[in-house]
Amino acid sequence: MRDFTFAKYRELCRAISDSDYKVLTVEEYLNSNSNKSKFIILRHDVDLKPERSLIAAEIENEFEIRSTYYIRMTDEVFQPEIIKGIAELGHEIGYHYEVLDKAKGDFAKAIEIFKRELNELRKLCEIKTICMHGNSRTKWDNKDLWKLYDFRELGMLGEAYLSVDLENIVYFSDTARTWSPRYKVKDLARNPENPIINSTDDLIELIKSEEFHQIYILMHPDDWCDDFGKWLTNLVTRKFKNVAKYTLGWYWRNFSNNKNG
Repeated sequence: MRDFTFAKYRELCRAISDSDYKVLTVEEYLNSNSNKSKFIILRHDVDLKPERSLIAAEIENEFEIRSTYYIRMTDEVFQPEIIKGIAELGHEIGYHYEVLDKAKGDFAKAIEIFKRELNELRKLCEIKTICMHGNSRTKWDNKDLWKLYDFRELGMLGEAYLSVDLENIVYFSDTARTWSPRYKVKDLARNPENPIINSTDDLIELIKSEEFHQIYILMHPDDWCDDFGKWLTNLVTRKFKNVAKYTLGWYWRNFSNNKNG
């Protein structure tokens, strides 16, 4: 079976549902005493094609799974009816901020954009957690905003990277439409024991083995679809983007750092 289809995602959800893991939203993780418990944090970044996030949310609902969906404040993604539809299925909605990118590194401007966009999203549903959007085409790390400001003062419980113990939890991300870390620029695991996987089947087998007690999964629904034509287009487009991301990642790690050093 092809990978990155909703049929394959349904297999992943079934494996999670059949396991002994407790599935947590980011908010539930932050509100729980989870240091020694067995859990999976399940998170989605809604970067594009929000209708696909609603499909993922409906699949999870079939298996009585609740997860977190982080919404970008762009014209394409900010679709109130879809966002409310995901929330009505019991999922957490969070804010996927990219304000340092939008402000081109101006921190004062960025925090004002953050407040404005957060207030717009709060008109639809309660927002308790946030997550930075990582754009490989920019040199800014959006979560650096919190080196000058405190998201807790804005009523936020936590940030999906900064507030999670990624040093001790194994982390799997499908960023760049691959589970492999090769093409990831700003979304890398920190746990030295983190296994490398190359497919959703690998992730399913790892969950079935229950070898690791604490797992964090990031899935981008916009990269998943069942229609073969759209699936193939997505595959080809991602291959070109990944080459560009790999080149940019090398640039930011080497030339840019040397220039600033």
